[in-house]
This record gives sequence, C-alpha cells and structure tokens, in this order.
Amino acid sequence: MLETKFQIPNTNPVIPLSKPAPPQAKPKAGAAAASFQEVLQKKLDQSWLKFSAHAQKRMAANGINLSESEMAKLTEAVDKVEAKGGRESLILMRDMAFVVSVKNRTVITAINHERLRDNVFTNIDSAVIS
Repeated sequence: MLETKFQIPNTNPVIPLSKPAPPQAKPKAGAAAASFQEVLQKKLDQSWLKFSAHAQKRMAANGINLSESEMAKLTEAVDKVEAKGGRESLILMRDMAFVVSVKNRTVITAINHERLRDNVFTNIDSAVIS
C-alpha cells in the first residue's frame, strides 16, 4: 500500500484589513466599575439633604420636626443656593433657621424660633428666606 503524506503549507498570519479597536482601559486594582444602581443611588442621594449629628441633636432638643413639604422646601432652597454658587448658607423657613453646607448637602445646625432672636450667624456666604 502506498502512503500519501500531506504537508501543511507555511503561510503568513492573517492581517485584518481595518485597524483593531484600541484596548479599553482596565479598572485599577481594587476599583470596580460603578453599576447602574450605584450611579442612580448616588444621584438620588445628591437630591436630598443629610443632617449632621449636631443638627439632629439640635432638632430633637428644640422639637423641630420637618414635614415632607418642609423638607422639599429646604431641599429646593439648597438647590437654588447651589445654582448661584453658594457654599455655606443660612436658610430661614417660617420660625426656623438652618445652616447648610451646600457642597456636602448637609444641614450643619438647626435653630428654632426661641433661639433665633439675638443669634449671630458666621461663616456663611448666602442666605435664603422662604
């Protein structure tokens, strides 16, 4: 019987006609790509206000309770100050005053009507009366 041997021809590698897409940057070690849920939650967190521990204590001690509509007004006031470039703002609402860090969207302190009289506010660059 006759044996036939086949040889595989030596060919050059296949070259694509178009340039390949540049490699995408890989996340650094320990850094994960933000999921849609994380991005959404971050945006939602930015639309509402936080209250510092000091503000929470003041509110509890002075009997300050905010309704949803009052929280919405306070948030709207902070949004307005932010749009104007304010950093630390005094927001007067009804018979209450709030000092807010606009950048951090955090209420720093809260004052009721009894303590509002003869009070001096320092380190603020803006005020909102609503």
